[in-house]
Amino acid sequence: MFFAQNEEEKLADIIDYLRELSYPEFSGVVLLAKGDNVLFKKAYGYSSIEYEEKNTVNTLFNIASITKTMTAVAALQLVDKGLLDLDTPVGEYLPDYPNHRVRDSVTTYQLLTHTSGLNNFLVDDFKDMGKLNLKDTKDYLPLFASKPLLFTPGSKYSYSAAGYVVLGLLIEKLSGESYHGYMESHVYERAGMERTIAIPIDSMVENKASGYTSYFGESSHLSKNDSYFGYANPAGFYYSTAEDLLSFFNALKDYQLISEELTKKMMSPLVKGYYTNYGFGISVDKRWEQTIVGHTGGWYGVHCELMHFEKDEITAIILSNVDTAEGEGMNKISNYIKHVLANKQY
Repeated sequence: MFFAQNEEEKLADIIDYLRELSYPEFSGVVLLAKGDNVLFKKAYGYSSIEYEEKNTVNTLFNIASITKTMTAVAALQLVDKGLLDLDTPVGEYLPDYPNHRVRDSVTTYQLLTHTSGLNNFLVDDFKDMGKLNLKDTKDYLPLFASKPLLFTPGSKYSYSAAGYVVLGLLIEKLSGESYHGYMESHVYERAGMERTIAIPIDSMVENKASGYTSYFGESSHLSKNDSYFGYANPAGFYYSTAEDLLSFFNALKDYQLISEELTKKMMSPLVKGYYTNYGFGISVDKRWEQTIVGHTGGWYGVHCELMHFEKDEITAIILSNVDTAEGEGMNKISNYIKHVLANKQY
C-alpha cells in the first residue's frame, strides 16, 4: 500500500509510540488500520488482574456507548426500507408509549441526534437500577418514561441514553424482532462481526476482559465494576473486539449497511454537541486539521474510542478495561494519535 512520505512518517511515529507503551500505563487493545489493511495491533495489560490473565488482540471488551452508533445504523436501515420516517413523531409507531409529550412531539431525527429532551438515565439514575430486572428493551422504560422532557424537542443538544432506548423500541416494533435479534442478523452478521455479543457484565466468558474502575482517577486502587450495570441495551454495553469494530466501520463507510445517501447524512455535522458536532449516532469532529468521525465509550471500568480520520482514511480503535483520570490511559493514546494525524493541541 502506498503512503505519501509525510503520512508514512506520521504513522511510523504513532506505531513507535504504541510499541513503547506498556502496562500499567494502559490496559487494553489498540488497532490502527487503513481500510481493511491492519497496520498495527497490540494487547496490553490484563483481562483479569487477580488471576493474571493477559489481554489478547481478540479479547472481548465492553464498548459502552459505541453501541449507539450501531443502534443508529439499525434505525436508519428501517428508514431505508420506508418503515420509519425521520421527522414523524414516535407516537405514530409507538401509540402506547407512556409519555404523551414524547409520543406527540419527539421524532426519530431528534432521538438520533440527542435533541429530543429525554434524559441520560445511565448517569442520572444508574444507582437506582436493579440490574437483574434489566434485560429487555422495555425494562428500561420505568427509569425515565414518566419524567418530564428537559427542553422543547429539537431546541438544543443533551446527550441521552433514554433516546437510544426509545430507538430500540422503534426497531423492535417495526422489524417484529427483539432488539438483540435484529442487531445480530441485520447489523453484525452483515458487517462480518463474528464475536460481538450481548452478555451481562459479570458473565464468565472465555477471553472477556473484566472491568476495573479507578472512579476516573479519584481512587488510588482499582475495583471490579460488576455491580455497575447488567446487560447490553440500545444505548450501550455490547461486548466486541477491535477487529469486529473495524469490520463494522468499514462496512458502514462502504455503504454495505445503509444507503450511500443516509450514510453520508449520518456522518454529517447535523447538530452542535458539547465539544464536537454530532450526526446520527456518531461524533463529527471538525476542530483540527482533518475531520474525525467516530464515537467514544466510557463507564466504570470501560474506556474506549473508535475514530476515523477522513482525509488519511486511517481508522484507530482503542479498547480498555480500566478507566482513568482525564488525559491518562485511553485518553492519552487518543490524544497522541489525534495530535500526530490532525494536529490536535493538548
